[in-house]
Amino acid sequence: IEVTTVGEEANRGDSLGFGQPCCSLGSSSPWLYRTAGIFPEHGTQEKKMALYFGEAPQASKSQRSGCHGRAASEARPGGPTAAASGRPFPTHPRRPFRAGVVRGPTMLVTAYLAFVGLLASCLGLELSRCRAKPPGRACSNPSFLRFQLDFYQVYFLALAADWLQAPYLYKLYQHYYFLEGQIAILYVCGLASTVLFGLVASSLVDRLGRKNSCVLFSLTYSLCCLTKLSQDYFVLLVGRVLGGLSTALLFSAFEAWYIHEHVERHDFPAEWIPATFARAAFWNHVLAVVAGVASEAVASWIGLGPVAPFVAAIPLLALAGALALRNWEENYDRQRAFSRTCAGGLRCLLSDRRVLLLGTIQALFESVIFIFVFLWTPVLDPHGAPLGIVFSSFMAASLLGSSLYRIATSKRYHLQPMHLLSLAVLIVVFSLFMLTFSTSPGQESPVESFIAFLLIELACGLYFPSMSFLRRKVIPETEQAGVLNWFRVPLHLLACLGLLVLHDSDRKTGTRNMFSICSAVMVMALLAVVGLFTVVRHDAELRVPSPTEEPYAPEL
Repeated sequence: IEVTTVGEEANRGDSLGFGQPCCSLGSSSPWLYRTAGIFPEHGTQEKKMALYFGEAPQASKSQRSGCHGRAASEARPGGPTAAASGRPFPTHPRRPFRAGVVRGPTMLVTAYLAFVGLLASCLGLELSRCRAKPPGRACSNPSFLRFQLDFYQVYFLALAADWLQAPYLYKLYQHYYFLEGQIAILYVCGLASTVLFGLVASSLVDRLGRKNSCVLFSLTYSLCCLTKLSQDYFVLLVGRVLGGLSTALLFSAFEAWYIHEHVERHDFPAEWIPATFARAAFWNHVLAVVAGVASEAVASWIGLGPVAPFVAAIPLLALAGALALRNWEENYDRQRAFSRTCAGGLRCLLSDRRVLLLGTIQALFESVIFIFVFLWTPVLDPHGAPLGIVFSSFMAASLLGSSLYRIATSKRYHLQPMHLLSLAVLIVVFSLFMLTFSTSPGQESPVESFIAFLLIELACGLYFPSMSFLRRKVIPETEQAGVLNWFRVPLHLLACLGLLVLHDSDRKTGTRNMFSICSAVMVMALLAVVGLFTVVRHDAELRVPSPTEEPYAPEL
């Protein structure tokens, strides 16, 4: 074991156990050192343990004092250990070691069983739905199918590259020895850039052109992935800003290009647009499931560690940009002043109580989901969970929720989106209460936490199509962009405040306290749902259309 102290050269190289096979446990979290009694609690310097595996060579006293090792891998109690590396000894270099990830058998088996079970359930529901669904008019039109294919080729590559990075983002920052508070700041920076660029994304896309904006997305997101190769904190912050810009372009430019081409250039019926995005929403879930498995494979096999999925995403982004340049035509739209858009959205928000309640629900619910995205990795990773498979399980649970939504709103059961929205919020409230107990310091239950996370994703599968349907019915089409801008501001503000609160707290108690706060936030969302239900319970406009009416397009 070699103990190094950052910033204190005199203490470097103190070693013991030379000539013996050794395996040690270390972490960049100061609380672990104090708990283990390695360093005193009142120490002012950040401490790190350098881990070495295999046989260390015999060394003299002078050689020991002259050896400057580096912290090479990080592990947590009961969790995986990253690959070890360090500077060789002056005269006898260490034997190279290729470290593997030690996984806890309970979480490993649970993750794979959950993934297989959820995937089988989704496949069963989708196959039964496809057999019962008659072929539509849009699906038999060759010109429309070719146009759809040109759109899907680019769009699905962009979505796949986006999903491929999701499972290992937190793990990558942890692999670079950043503390949880520093990682929280990186996430806050990404959320803030997303909301800022999201406010002006529509105007930017209209000014640059939809095709050019999609190509710009490929370039900025590729640069974002390249920044992940650096361990410099400022470079990673710049990468988060680029990621926020790319996210804003992904969810504005592609859809705007398709709708304009569909109606203006090809003159297809507008009633076919929801069918295209309904199919895109389904395959978006499928891509997310596959991306989780792929990220697990490349992170384990390529040898680059947690940065591997980000490197693998770059060719997909380059291919998406190249296909857009070759196959797509440019289109523009007349620009509406940003101030007029926001002013019209604010008037709509304040004049209609239904819109105000809907915005409150969205801000509260989705801010909790953003915090969940940050917390699931540090909760499950210390117990040996395979992050890519866990992420695929989450996406399979969300896909199952979407399938259940379609079944529940079908002619057979005829439940309304308002009922399913209420159910989704109730499920999340219950799951967060589970997490406050399963993440208690010293009494962690990773399997219970994993089940709670799966329930949250199942609720998301019910929530997003329900919310999308209600927004389309309640908010006038001309004011949707402005109203959604006002929805995003409190949403991201709440998420950023939550992460900043977590940044200022102890890791273990902070995680549990954050889930408690999220539970209280979701109870407020439930009260808003009750208020909305009271207002709209007799509103026939908010009932789901019959199967003979236009198809429904769930939100991506």
